[in-house]
Amino acid sequence: MAALHLRPLAPYLSSLPKRPLNFSYSHSISISRRNSRFSASIMASAAKKVLVPVANGTEPLEAVITVDVLRRAGADVTVASVEKELTVGACHGVKIVADALISDCADVAFDLISLPGGMPGAATLKDCKTLENMVKKQAAENKPYAAICAAPAVALGSWGLLKGLKATCYPSFMEQLSSSASAVESRVQQDGKVVTSRGPGTTMEYAVALVELLYGKEKADEVSGPLVMRLNHGEEYTYTELNPVKWTSGSSPQILVPIANGTEEMEAVIIIDVLRRAKAQVVVASVEDKLEILASRQVKLVADVLLDEAITSSYDLIVLPGGLGGAQAFANSEKLVNLLKQQRESNKLYGAICASPALVLEPNGLLKGKKATAFPAMCNKLSDQSEAENRVVVDGNLITSRGPGTTMEFSLVIIEKFLGREKSLELAKTMLFVH
Repeated sequence: MAALHLRPLAPYLSSLPKRPLNFSYSHSISISRRNSRFSASIMASAAKKVLVPVANGTEPLEAVITVDVLRRAGADVTVASVEKELTVGACHGVKIVADALISDCADVAFDLISLPGGMPGAATLKDCKTLENMVKKQAAENKPYAAICAAPAVALGSWGLLKGLKATCYPSFMEQLSSSASAVESRVQQDGKVVTSRGPGTTMEYAVALVELLYGKEKADEVSGPLVMRLNHGEEYTYTELNPVKWTSGSSPQILVPIANGTEEMEAVIIIDVLRRAKAQVVVASVEDKLEILASRQVKLVADVLLDEAITSSYDLIVLPGGLGGAQAFANSEKLVNLLKQQRESNKLYGAICASPALVLEPNGLLKGKKATAFPAMCNKLSDQSEAENRVVVDGNLITSRGPGTTMEFSLVIIEKFLGREKSLELAKTMLFVH
């Protein structure tokens, strides 16, 4: 969760003009400011530079988790659009605003290039000559490169960059991969400085593996701890339910997902992506005064509507992602808090993850008489902590969860409650979250 750890400086530095940091213009500043500038210069030089290219049809979950996790490690990550515009229409209606166009990155030396999957996004990455040249240069210089889902077969394999290497990819592309690599079915496969992985449900493991490749095991462990990741990757998910009630909706659940500046982007995108895969009608509403928000790890997302427009409709479920800044923005939105209170008073469904149960639901009486969980370091703010150690808690018409690493389970439980466990497990298998 964004708020409980010092944010790495590198992501902020990446947005500064690309000029060498020097001291020629700072002689007149105070010693403390000079030291601060020197520290920033050292950190900037130490930060690993990573490129994550995106396209229309990129799998947003794979792109955003990778960016978020690497930035948590201190990497200077550039999200680059291979389209003509910065804004890309990723899969499942998610809009991401890139930091730069790929042409702006052609002459930059990167420590790692990581390709997300999704179709037709992976095919568009393959067809981008600038990107192809950059990754081939990376390989020629024996520097790390990586890909997930369709991208290992569609892009890296097609470019001849997996010859003689063990690699994996999304199951339906394994035959294609086998013609250009030694195809294996690992969730994450590393061969030398090349890392590949299978799909949406393996992305967090993949991202942590990239952190380890760049920074070592100690840093990977440091980053993965606060993610609240599962230990039993691939096994069926479980959850705790009290006071069970039947969750009902029309032909497809109507779900509101608010977002704000400081929202945890992994949590927001996983929730939106997974629920839309289940054919839920998901409305993403910005509580800010514009559609574009800057999430906790500096990923720029674009909402469908402003909250003012969203509140004119009714919803089967309102679900809040976490992130400290985002949760505080939710708590400060009188309109959103009132909507949540109306939802509870009408015995309708509502939920929250990470910081939001503690910072939004608890202070507004929305957990009264309910069992809930939250981000581990925030559980002391819950008046009833008796079920707080559970990864997902359902109490009647309320669902809560812990953090980025529990968001997939959280989303799948929502689908299970609406559509049944069979449907939820089918989707979990499609995403490679469970075997």
